Amino acid sequence: MTSEEIKQVVAEVLAEQRVLAADNIDEVVLKTIATILTSFGIEEEDRKELQADLRHLWRWRKSVEQTQTYAFKTLVTVIVCGLLGAFWLGIKATLGK
Repeated sequence: MTSEEIKQVVAEVLAEQRVLAADNIDEVVLKTIATILTSFGIEEEDRKELQADLRHLWRWRKSVEQTQTYAFKTLVTVIVCGLLGAFWLGIKATLGK
């Protein structure tokens, strides 16, 4: 065998090992995820329910964030209106004397 033929065989073997390693990695990752979810009590059949629960939690979080935004805007509005009212009463009291 020539040196070129040896290099070609080695390259083919390494390429095949990469493909097998990638398939093996995917399999290991899927098994790991399944094991973790099972340890949390989530079975594979419950996947649709889990997705629905996560969607509900996402909507709940968004609504809480929106409520906080509205509450902050309302608080700022009340404070500004109170200050403007106090300022107006001060002007009226000053001009009324």
